[in-house]
Amino acid sequence: MLEENGLYIAIGAGVVALIFAAVLARRVLNEDQGNDTMKDIGTAIQEGAMAFLGREYRTLAIFVIVVAAIMAFLPDLGVEPAIAYVVGALCSATTGFLGMSIAIRANTRTAAAASVSLNSGLRVAFSSGAVMGVSVVGIGILGISILYIIFQDINTVAAFGFGASSIALFARVGGGIFTKAADVGSDIVGKVEAGIPEDDPRNPATIADNVGDNVGDVAGMGSDLFESYSSSIIATIAIGTAAATSAAYDAPMLVLPLVIAGVGIISSLIGTFFVSTGGEASMSKLLWALRKGIYVSSVLVIGASYAVITLMDLENGTGIFISILVGLIAGNVIGFATEYYTSYEYSPTKKISEAAQTGAGTTIIVGFATGMMSTVVPVISVIAAILIAHNQADLYGVAIAAVGMLSTLGITLATDAYGPVADNAGGIAEQSGLDPEVRERTDALDSLGNTTAATGKGFAIGSAALTSLALLSAYSLAIMPEGGFVINILEPSILVGLFIGALLPFVFSALTMQAVGTAAYAIVNEVRRQFREIPGIMEGTGRPDYARCVDISTQGSLKAMILPGAMAVIAPVAVGYIMGPEELGAMLVGSIASGFLLAVTMANAGGAWDNAKKYIEAGNFDGKGSETHKAAVTGDTVGDPFKDTSGPALNILIKLMSIVALVFAPIFIA
Repeated sequence: MLEENGLYIAIGAGVVALIFAAVLARRVLNEDQGNDTMKDIGTAIQEGAMAFLGREYRTLAIFVIVVAAIMAFLPDLGVEPAIAYVVGALCSATTGFLGMSIAIRANTRTAAAASVSLNSGLRVAFSSGAVMGVSVVGIGILGISILYIIFQDINTVAAFGFGASSIALFARVGGGIFTKAADVGSDIVGKVEAGIPEDDPRNPATIADNVGDNVGDVAGMGSDLFESYSSSIIATIAIGTAAATSAAYDAPMLVLPLVIAGVGIISSLIGTFFVSTGGEASMSKLLWALRKGIYVSSVLVIGASYAVITLMDLENGTGIFISILVGLIAGNVIGFATEYYTSYEYSPTKKISEAAQTGAGTTIIVGFATGMMSTVVPVISVIAAILIAHNQADLYGVAIAAVGMLSTLGITLATDAYGPVADNAGGIAEQSGLDPEVRERTDALDSLGNTTAATGKGFAIGSAALTSLALLSAYSLAIMPEGGFVINILEPSILVGLFIGALLPFVFSALTMQAVGTAAYAIVNEVRRQFREIPGIMEGTGRPDYARCVDISTQGSLKAMILPGAMAVIAPVAVGYIMGPEELGAMLVGSIASGFLLAVTMANAGGAWDNAKKYIEAGNFDGKGSETHKAAVTGDTVGDPFKDTSGPALNILIKLMSIVALVFAPIFIA
């Protein structure tokens, strides 16, 4: 039965996921929104976020139409890949829109729920994150399955991943620039210069900061992991197709990734019911509340995957199952290692807080060293996963290990998307003048959100490494079906390709960091201007011009996202067309290696700086307002674009270049 109906089982799981997301969304929307002040703030955030997303998507629509037209008229590609590309872009944009739509409505509801109890706040925030997580996997599996049934050709469906990656990169970069420009500008003038609390309503950049949390960390992250999820499935089917050239499109080996993804969806849905905590809880208990759901989902996926492989009676079923298991374990190990290096429950982050006592310089030195050291466990985990999976099931094993790593994405993304909602809830509690106890609860949820967000980024970056390697293997087999090509690194042209690939993540990071710095500079000057020129702001009698800061962040981010995004598409096409397919393969190897390490370093250093600041704000090392705190805030402002703009966008960069190579392989051959 599974052999014959695997595709339809995957479609069924996708439909169940979307129904579950709709039920969760309705439950969240039925929650109390709080008092009129909270509603007004929530409305301002909603309007700013939707205005930005509308302008961003209109800009991206032009890019998608142009690329689709080029693909349609290229003789070696044609109309069908162009259609798959547009569908992938639309699906990616839809997941970002759905996730952000519920997040911007859940923030006031989370603040109101936190007025009742910590557990109530956790449930509302997590449920809103689960809408995002479940929507991503549901739309992803439906899009791939339906296109695969229609075209019956994975090379055509690969363009779906190209479309998803295109939107993801622009959304991640554009949203990341917006949120961090507002955040950095708000912190520099508000907390450091004016000495007012975070999220203080007197700060003109406060609403822009809240808007940014949603457009960057919700919409951007949703599109990011949507393309990771889609690309891992596509790569596995592509490798399976190349390995069994005579197999039908719905052969068991080819539909297995979709079935595993389907059982992962159901397992994630079950896991969400295990996320809860007591009325008041410590950070460790809050972390355990979320871990319970992830661990339950992981165990269910392991059991279901074994049952599926047994029922499908696959050749080398044991090796394939071990590969899936290895991928899932590697993902959890990377997540735990990320948590260790970024949570203030552990020594690395506490050491950064301690270093802040001697100034901003030592804060940045120790934080950056922490980020670099945090690469060890993820790299070893990915190395182990590659070696074991390849030993068990060759290249197909490596690819399906990435599917296993992302099989519980429905719940792991929920724990990530929950963070910005909790962060916004804290800001709304501060701006609305709620009881200090409510802010303490939202701060606890926010601190947890910083850790889960860092864990989610680690998970995304780890899966990106495996997925990119799988896509590279699929590209190699597309160029040379008889076992793929061999890259001889002693060839000068191959070395050139390798160095170009290693260089690209650094150039990409520089462009995105500079964009944040430029936009933040404009925000800082605007906030200073308003403090000088608008009477009564600091006394609380004058109203800041919040919309102006939102507009500055919007304009700066939309302009700056074009060049990095275009570079990711143009570079692999140019190298492949001008230098050759093997040189492009070398370029991809270089970009995967340097991009993976740089992404982990930046994401974890940024998360550690952020939580080091929060550890001081909790009353340690002289607490809020001290010189130690100011040094930690400086570290956090450096870490903001590290962890929310450049770092997480790098994993999309390496996957996008890999899938561009796969989609355009027929042109390079010709």
